[in-house]
Amino acid sequence: MTANSHTYDENQIQVLEGLEAVRKRPGMYIGSTSSKGLHHLVWEVVDNSIDEALAGFCDRIDVIIHKDNSITVIDNGRGIPVGMNTKLQKSTLEVVMTVLHAGGKFGGEGYKVSGGLHGVGVSVVNALSEHVIVQVSRDGKIYQQEYRRGIPQYDVKVVGDTERTGTKTTFLPDPEIFKETTVYEYDILQSRIRELAFLNKGIEINILDERTDEKNSFKYDGGIKSFVEYLNEKREVLHDEPIYTEGTKDNIQVEIALQYNDSFTENIYSFANNINTHEGGTHESGFKSALTRILNDYARKSNSIKDSDANLTGDDVREGLTAIISVKIPEPQFEGQTKTKLGNSEVRGIVESLFSEKLQEFLEEHPSVSRKIMEKGIQAARAREAARKARELTRRKNALEVSSLPGKLADCSSKDASISEIYIVEGDSAGGSAKQGRDRHFQAILPLRGKILNVEKARLDKILSNAEIRAIITALGTGIGADFDISKARYHKVIIMTDADVDGAHIRTLLLTFFYRYMRKLIEAGYVYIAQPPLYKLERNKIVRYAYNEKQREEITKEFGEGTKINVQRYKGLGEMNASQLWETTMDPESRTFLQVTIQDAIEADRVFDTLMGDNVEPRRDFIQEHAKYVTNLDI
Repeated sequence: MTANSHTYDENQIQVLEGLEAVRKRPGMYIGSTSSKGLHHLVWEVVDNSIDEALAGFCDRIDVIIHKDNSITVIDNGRGIPVGMNTKLQKSTLEVVMTVLHAGGKFGGEGYKVSGGLHGVGVSVVNALSEHVIVQVSRDGKIYQQEYRRGIPQYDVKVVGDTERTGTKTTFLPDPEIFKETTVYEYDILQSRIRELAFLNKGIEINILDERTDEKNSFKYDGGIKSFVEYLNEKREVLHDEPIYTEGTKDNIQVEIALQYNDSFTENIYSFANNINTHEGGTHESGFKSALTRILNDYARKSNSIKDSDANLTGDDVREGLTAIISVKIPEPQFEGQTKTKLGNSEVRGIVESLFSEKLQEFLEEHPSVSRKIMEKGIQAARAREAARKARELTRRKNALEVSSLPGKLADCSSKDASISEIYIVEGDSAGGSAKQGRDRHFQAILPLRGKILNVEKARLDKILSNAEIRAIITALGTGIGADFDISKARYHKVIIMTDADVDGAHIRTLLLTFFYRYMRKLIEAGYVYIAQPPLYKLERNKIVRYAYNEKQREEITKEFGEGTKINVQRYKGLGEMNASQLWETTMDPESRTFLQVTIQDAIEADRVFDTLMGDNVEPRRDFIQEHAKYVTNLDI
């Protein structure tokens, strides 16, 4: 090592010119270069069009996925200005497309409110695309400029005449940046486009996928009121019309819609400038505070609860509630781990006062609906007290205490949660094989007897009286519901391992429903996995190979040679494998395959769980009929 290999002087300081910084560190600007970052490019362009709509100049946006996975976004707004920027001596269009943080959202009168989480703008999309072409229609002309990896190919030029106005942007993501995938998923784009149409009433947003000819159009004159109806369409509601309020104070626009249903879970989604604030914030806390206070006031005034009774808690009054809170703020402040928590302190009081007034008015004018809401809250309070007693059975003092662990748990010897994993296994025989085959140092086994309770149809007190669910909660150590604390998780991998048949799929769905409804942070932290045991064992001349799907079975059969009478065993249950087979196919970190459970879209996930696991039979039948064509292996 030379003497000056550790030298740190002016020669080590680099200044990255223009958009070079974006290409060098793309994750800083779009979060990641995975599928999430790829789709984020679309939102940066669409957000510009939405901002035109919020300013009152655009009512239609078209999103097209082309066959080569390039994207076109067209709006009928004012069109990006094309005149000369005197400071940089370039067309304003070129400045917007090639200079970071250039645009009408940084002060000035261009936009009073603008969306976009990072606010990095279309220049970042340009930097991370192999090819971009922008056409601007304004002042009777069509202006155009093309770019390659952010570099203009020619000056802005006029390519035609037009009577319309707006911006058309086509971009092709750069495979040098998006090494994992450059393929857009229609469902992800459609879901967010539907959400944007709900959050911005009256705007028409169309999506077309030229790869499949799939298309859809979204326009909701009811806005977030329609959003709540959409979320509740597969549930029994307590009142037909959602409660809705909107108002503006100190340039902060507030919209709230809510409707109670007969389920036992709450679904509150909050947005600030169209961004889903997953971690809540001041707008959500203002709403919750007003809801609890006003409902308690009404309960006492109407003698639904007596003077001697304790108040209903926030959890009580939110049981079965579906609500959307949407605020639009000139200068939003985002905080929290993922920058999706609203921090503007002034918003809480504004939301609280606007919503309190509307809710009070609604309760006075609709006594029969108010009575149903009160009854639901009071029943929830009784169940909460029963749940408190049942919860004591699942509590543990600390992560190292083992005396209260369930007897059937075969725990691992490691106390380091970051390397420890627990297999939740269907049935005692599979549990026995897994216990024998595991690595005892870091792998724990919890066998389940039969199917756990469907938590979609039960209150927490009933859930906590189920022995199998209690065993899961106790083993994981996190607590449940309001007591949930992810830092107390005893394992950072929670692996669902069930048979490859209908019953196994049902048990897996029941467990996922439980984790989604009562331990969602486990999924969000990436702790929940699904084991992938092999479907087939193929043997020829004492050579054994395993196939995890139909395609692999065909490939192995070809490798063995079509003409030979290969011995093929179709595994229907984990219990059919001995300990060593289970280890080498499903549990050995060197050779196993897992599916990690993620939530790309919490709103759609909620609808699917409600469809599959809820009380309403008709939506479930429709779902099964619609998806039956995708079934490849059906065990009856």
